[in-house]
Formats: sequence, C-alpha cells, structure tokens
Amino acid sequence: MLIDDDSITNFLNELLLKEMDISEELIITADGQKALDVIYNRCVLKGECPDLILLDVNMPVVNGFEFLKRYNEMMFDNKQSVVIVMLSTSLNPRDKEKAEALNVSDYLTKPLSKDRINELLKKYFN
Repeated sequence: MLIDDDSITNFLNELLLKEMDISEELIITADGQKALDVIYNRCVLKGECPDLILLDVNMPVVNGFEFLKRYNEMMFDNKQSVVIVMLSTSLNPRDKEKAEALNVSDYLTKPLSKDRINELLKKYFN
C-alpha cells in the first residue's frame, strides 16, 4: 500500500513496484484518512491487510504521524505482521524519533529504488 499525496511520487513508485513484480495488488491513497478507511474496510472488516505500507509524512487531511496514531488504535488480527515504512524527504532526526515512537518498522528518505525495496524485502519478508 502506498500512502502519499504526491501523484508523481505515487506514479513512479507504482511503476517501480510493478516492474519488480513483487505484489499481487497495489493500493494507492493520497492521504492518511483515505488510507485509514481502506485499512478499516480491508483489515478490520475482512481480515485482508496489506503486508507492507509505505507511508509519507507530510500529507493533507491526515498526515503520516496522525495516521500512525489512529492506526495504532485499531484492533484487528495479524496487525503485528503489517510492516509500515515511513517515507520522507525530511532528514530531521526528530521526525525519525517520532516515527519510531509510533511503532514504524523503518524510516527511509525518498526516493525509493530497487535496491532499497530489495533491502526491505530481505529484512522483513525473508
């Protein structure tokens, strides 16, 4: 699942992920609220969660940190198996600390690349 308000970033990440052929389905949302709605409908109601969530920090409506706060309040099976990676252009150490306090699996700076995705896959999905 890609959660980012930048349509160009989403387009490029979508191309990259499709080219790598590592996903059966790719869900893209432009803000945290839409992503929370998808998570609720899929994970809470149907038990069908994405394995990996790539989450932007700065977004309208609900930003990445607020998404994490609300996500952490949700209850559903297999929640601990969902890997959340925060993606940001920010190099501010406070942002990384804040993300870690909200239980993200990893914090990466943009842009994504094949190498970075392969590292994530090895690290979290063996």
